[in-house]
Amino acid sequence: MDFHLRLAHWVRTHPGTLDACLALVICVFLILPFATTGAQDYAGVVAVSVAVVLPLVWRRSRVLLSAGIIAGISVVQLLLGIEPVPAQFVVLISLYTLAAYGPRWASLGGLALALVGAAVGLVRYAELFGLGGTASALASVPLYLIVLFLAEALVLLAWTMGDLARARRRTYQALEDRTRRLEVERQQERDLAAADERSHIAREMHDIVAHSLSVIITQADGARYASAQAPELAVQTLGTIADTGRGSLREMRRLLGVLRGDETASTRPLPTLDDVDSLLQSVRHSGVRVACRRIGTPRGRLPLGAELTAYRVVQESLTNVLKHAGAHTTTEVTLEYGARGLAITIDDDGRGAAPDPVTAGAGQGIVGMTERVRLYDGTVSAAPRMGGGYRVEAFIPYTQA
Repeated sequence: MDFHLRLAHWVRTHPGTLDACLALVICVFLILPFATTGAQDYAGVVAVSVAVVLPLVWRRSRVLLSAGIIAGISVVQLLLGIEPVPAQFVVLISLYTLAAYGPRWASLGGLALALVGAAVGLVRYAELFGLGGTASALASVPLYLIVLFLAEALVLLAWTMGDLARARRRTYQALEDRTRRLEVERQQERDLAAADERSHIAREMHDIVAHSLSVIITQADGARYASAQAPELAVQTLGTIADTGRGSLREMRRLLGVLRGDETASTRPLPTLDDVDSLLQSVRHSGVRVACRRIGTPRGRLPLGAELTAYRVVQESLTNVLKHAGAHTTTEVTLEYGARGLAITIDDDGRGAAPDPVTAGAGQGIVGMTERVRLYDGTVSAAPRMGGGYRVEAFIPYTQA
């Protein structure tokens, strides 16, 4: 940090120390020389000087009290005819402080009092300023006006500098407040982004792991029962389990590589609707009869993210079929392109909403499905069918140009 920035920071953070040093410097240069002479003539000068300088110590901590004491002493001087002292210029410092740190009414009141006091003081101490003497009153008017103009200009200058300091301080405080608010908002945005990313990662992990494990569990159960009666079928089923496990491992490695920011991670495209046939083939290997119908042609554009969402809807629905529908289930997947968007329907004739004791706590997949589709202004409904079975319906509208 530069020296002037460090100095400005110290001044802002140590106002009391700075004010005490200011009062001490004034005492050393404007009061101490009179006090060390030992002359009785200077006793009044020293007393008045100390009285007007001492309130500077708390000129910012107690603005009104400090300014009031200095103004009161100056008024008493005018009334009693006590001559001004060299330290009297602290009136300008007090006026500056009042304009910079005091209430607005006190600032304007102090300005008016200082302007009137300067004019009255020039009249009161005319001879001291060389405005009296043997010259006629008419001849001294121009000189009086010139001196009055200079005195009032000093008063206005001190008040104006204080008022500018007030405006600068308030601007600085406003910038600090705005910086704090922006930092809080940025932190909130980072937290929201992190929460959204965690939710997205959780959905991806669920879609990858839940589907693959469901296929593996179904195939493993089939291989166990077939090993005694048809060993060649058991070998084929174990091959399907290995292929499914390898595919799931590749997906997990790709996802974890993206999380680590690994540049060497796989950049294979995410699944789209063109990959639905491969998904159905892996489910058929698990013993579930699956048919797919495609109706119509797209009349608009679906974003790649929307196609991934559609794929995940089909994947999650088929995973639920594997987990909940039971053996010998027939499932039909319908992809219908309409005038407004893509309608997805997955029907099965399994056990419907009957709970599966092995998969207690299920239902998170439906929630994740709904969240995905809502990102593209779509809808999802999932419920048992009349007469048995289960139906999942999703609709994803086309992207509006």
